[in-house]
Amino acid sequence: MNSTILIIEDDKDINEMLTKLLTNNNYNVLNAYSGTEGVLVHNDNIDLILLDLMLPGKNGEEIIRELKNKNNVPVIVMSAIQDIDKKVDLFDLGANDYLTKPFHNDELLARIKVQLRDKNNTISNILKFKDVELNKVNFTVNCNNKEVAFTKKEFELLKLLMENENQTLTKSMIFDSIWNDENSADETVWSIGYRLKK
Repeated sequence: MNSTILIIEDDKDINEMLTKLLTNNNYNVLNAYSGTEGVLVHNDNIDLILLDLMLPGKNGEEIIRELKNKNNVPVIVMSAIQDIDKKVDLFDLGANDYLTKPFHNDELLARIKVQLRDKNNTISNILKFKDVELNKVNFTVNCNNKEVAFTKKEFELLKLLMENENQTLTKSMIFDSIWNDENSADETVWSIGYRLKK
């Protein structure tokens, strides 16, 4: 399935140029011409955002966090500003990459590929269930975008349930996976087990 890219760029000519470039390279494209419109258009189907920094109304810096909170996908900032401190600030806000205008089309396409590849690698290490998000790499759990503290065993138990969503896990299976209890098979099982159910 082709990736979908949201272009947030108020310059109509640049927006159209980028749309043509991306479409010719088999990307799906959505367009926005202001920061506010960009936040409204952004949805769960977007895989990456190209964001112009100098926008009418809310500027690019203001909306990076709003975009990330709505659907955390890679954001590549496009700007003529070359101030290194400004770039660092943007990375602190959540930008994933920074491309100085004017840029070569091939460089843009290469940076998009890198960000989409990294995003796909990250997704495979993140489990989601309703408002809960579990990261298998850094061992964090977030609920409604707020980190929740878990002990190691609690984390492993939640991970096991999320990896086996809608499947009933017996107490014996849980003990074998989490506690590696050699005697767990001999344990009296009063109920069938546990499962995550939507």
